[in-house]
Amino acid sequence: MTTGVLARRPVRGATALRAGRVRRPNPYQLFGLLFWLVMTLAYWRVPPCCDAGQHAAAVARLRAGLPDPDLVSPYVLAQGALARLTGLSGWAVLRICGPLNLLVLLTGMARFVRVLTPRVWAPVLALALMSVLWGTTRVWGGGYLALMPMTGNLGFPSSCAIGLTFWAWALTGARARDTRPVRFVGPGGLRGPSGYAALGALYGLVALVDPVIGVGAAAGGVAFVAGWQRGLRAAVALRWAVTAGAAALVAGCGAVAAGARASAVLDAVAAAARSQPLPAGLAGSCWLALLLGLPALWLRARRGSWRDPLVLLAALVWPAMVYGRLGGLLGLALVAPQCALAVELAAARPWPVWRRVLGWTAAGGACLGLLTVQAGAVVPRALDPVGFAQPPRWPSYDWAARYLGPGDVVLADDPRAVRSLPGYGAALADARGYLSPVATRAERAAIVRRHRVRWLLLTRRHRVPAEAVVVAWSRRTGEVLARVGQGEAARPARSPRITR
Repeated sequence: MTTGVLARRPVRGATALRAGRVRRPNPYQLFGLLFWLVMTLAYWRVPPCCDAGQHAAAVARLRAGLPDPDLVSPYVLAQGALARLTGLSGWAVLRICGPLNLLVLLTGMARFVRVLTPRVWAPVLALALMSVLWGTTRVWGGGYLALMPMTGNLGFPSSCAIGLTFWAWALTGARARDTRPVRFVGPGGLRGPSGYAALGALYGLVALVDPVIGVGAAAGGVAFVAGWQRGLRAAVALRWAVTAGAAALVAGCGAVAAGARASAVLDAVAAAARSQPLPAGLAGSCWLALLLGLPALWLRARRGSWRDPLVLLAALVWPAMVYGRLGGLLGLALVAPQCALAVELAAARPWPVWRRVLGWTAAGGACLGLLTVQAGAVVPRALDPVGFAQPPRWPSYDWAARYLGPGDVVLADDPRAVRSLPGYGAALADARGYLSPVATRAERAAIVRRHRVRWLLLTRRHRVPAEAVVVAWSRRTGEVLARVGQGEAARPARSPRITR
């Protein structure tokens, strides 16, 4: 009798190396991809406004080869190099950098939360809470991780710096939990786990990209080292990190100072450290996160100790933000309570009564924050059945930029134009003296010669002077672009008659 032999059929195709098993994406990869797509579309939908002109201006000046006193950031240098290689404008480079910064931020957030807990749903909940659980007062500007401000700040250096900060915290936390002993080599040397120098350089890079975010990043690094390290290992980690971070700062500032005056570099760093003060109504912009997140922080401290990294992070970042009046740290200051709440709500079931109450309260707070402040960021006005608050929609000045050359000096009387035109490579001068109702034609001509003014961009509030030649106007705002100064007058554009 012939004995049959059982043979396994070979697995063919893409799953052959995995023995027929297909690796499924985890929940954060699915929700993170969806979040990236939605926020990228929302960021591209909203016209640039506010501080975007300042960031686009640095890129535009680099693209044109003009000196800029604010070039203290390797991020801006990289943007300028991209603009020169591709020929893109400063505004286009900001649009491209937004999704890239968001990718750095999402991946860094996932690594950071996984260092805190292995719970699968914790990164998803952390992303949701960081996006909507803030307050009921809108905040706007760089350094904020809520949905509404992210529609305008994803292309800013602060967004890249926050993403790099999450990566730095994740690597610091993973290394702080390393229990391998530190060994000494020779009378003055030491050898331990590698990577402290690279990690310190990463903190230095964050400080160069955004000095304010660098303060929060350093505070978080100290929180992880002090919370999970003891004795000699903590001293070694701090020694290597501080040394490498200082070396990165010195090298970066030296490289920038090679192409600009050292005093200008220092002035720009000081200006960046003083930028974006605390938002008006600070309590109203973050009370939901504090009300629901502080109990979760208290639970972590009660179960463990006050040396928990998230507890120390809150204890270090909040005083630095409040007493230093660094409004750009608000996003990092809320990370501790938001992540602590996410870790609690990601616990396995069954839940005790107190956790169920905390979960339902957190869900209600997230819905309240979403409906009152954040929903308009992702719901277009055409599809909005309620009337959510929308992001600011500033007018575009592409119609005027067609006539402006790199470095042309413009006088404008609209604050939006003053903040937007530098993004097209133009320079702004003080228009109060020129537009004064008592200024004579000779006085205006002297101002034009002194500041080398070539263009006027005026609203309906001011009459176009007799010596200016109108070349273009905006149907949306009614603003007029007129040519003044030396040189041949531009040919007037065909437009309806303008009444002043």
